[in-house]
Amino acid sequence: MKRLSLFVMLLALIFAVVQCGGTAPQPAAPAKEEVKEAAAPAQEEAKEEAAAPAEEAKEEAAAPAEEAAPAEEPAAEEAMTGEEVVVTIGYTASKTGSQEVPSRGQTHGLELWLEQVNQDGITLADGTVVKFEAVTYDDESAKERVQSLYTTLVEQDGADFLISPYSSGLTDAAAVIAETYSKIMITTGAASDETYQKGLTLVYQLYTPASRYLTGAIDLLGNLNPDAKKIAFVFENAKFSTDVVDAAQKYAESKGYEVVLSEGYDSETTDFAPFINKIAAAEPDAVMGGGHFNDGSTFARQLHEKETSVEFLALLVAPPELDFAELGDAALGVVGPSQWEPQANYTPEAAEAAGVAWYGPTVADFVSAYEAKFGEEPAYHAAGGYASGLVLQQAIETAGSVDPVAVQAALDGMNLMTFYGTVKFNTTPESHGLQEAHEMVYVQWQKDSDGNLVKQVVWPVEGQSAEPIYPLAQMP
Repeated sequence: MKRLSLFVMLLALIFAVVQCGGTAPQPAAPAKEEVKEAAAPAQEEAKEEAAAPAEEAKEEAAAPAEEAAPAEEPAAEEAMTGEEVVVTIGYTASKTGSQEVPSRGQTHGLELWLEQVNQDGITLADGTVVKFEAVTYDDESAKERVQSLYTTLVEQDGADFLISPYSSGLTDAAAVIAETYSKIMITTGAASDETYQKGLTLVYQLYTPASRYLTGAIDLLGNLNPDAKKIAFVFENAKFSTDVVDAAQKYAESKGYEVVLSEGYDSETTDFAPFINKIAAAEPDAVMGGGHFNDGSTFARQLHEKETSVEFLALLVAPPELDFAELGDAALGVVGPSQWEPQANYTPEAAEAAGVAWYGPTVADFVSAYEAKFGEEPAYHAAGGYASGLVLQQAIETAGSVDPVAVQAALDGMNLMTFYGTVKFNTTPESHGLQEAHEMVYVQWQKDSDGNLVKQVVWPVEGQSAEPIYPLAQMP
């Protein structure tokens, strides 16, 4: 019985092992060999996959994001840090036509700013790096071309921000397009007050307004000769110059001067003899006016050639230009208002004393960089061109964004000093965007100890680089 019981127990044990999937040692060996055989084709397939065309790899890389491992998601977020955004600036320049000389300087200044700002870009708080590209056209100094070209800049070239052309007339035409398309435009080379009295909200002026362009020259005349009482105004029939002269005449009369002549001339005028004859007949103590470079320099030359007994001559735009020195002795003693000069005393220390922030390069740094790039000293048109970019740069930094609404708010709140002077915009509905803080300086062409023509700042007194020479008859 014991043997039978043991036999039964042994059978039960074997049955239990079989039911549990147990295998004998010998059948296990083929299973290991099958694994080795399966590995070989896998290696061959891996080689074939490694040799697959690059296009297949690109397709795998383009697989939907949800197939990626969760660990890769933070890496995608990190890739956004330091993203570069390119902002398009649109503007026209007078590469030909009557405004060619001052427009060239303005364009050079803007080009220098673009070159410098794009070296590193503007880094915003979120790590975004803003850089700039420019699109520009030749407006040929023609107002009728400006509106169509600025429309093209916005509609076809995708300009994000606009810079004005040179001159008040051209800028006035461009301002309409900027406002129509809700584009911020920084205006430089444009001093007319009227543009900013039309209810515009996106146009910001850098120049001292025309209404204050010649008032300092009248103050200078009073300082040089308190007995002077009569002023003749001869000026270009253009928006900028008529605005300037209208304001200057009112200011002169408020100071007790008599306006003995007020004559306008066409922009294309080259013969000023009729006007010079009227000046001689009126016998003024001073002549003021002009308009832009070509007409102003021609007027000054013909006054000199006719040996007119003018004791004080102040002209718009032309005298501050370096090319004015090509008139030789006809340039001597001529006074002109300037938006900026290299001798201007705008410094971080001056900003601190005035209680405003300082921003950008120093006067010396700007002048040095400009001379290195263009081989000549910058005139105020060049400084204005550079400043237009610099002001936009500061507004974007303050806004922390290139969003137009944020940039507009930054411009509205701006109050700072740069190498170009103080910048603050009027924010009232009546004159929104009109420049409030920037002041003029007045230059006069004189001769240095070697007999070379040099430009000196003669007004205001605190900014003088030389004493003014008066009257013109005393010119060496």
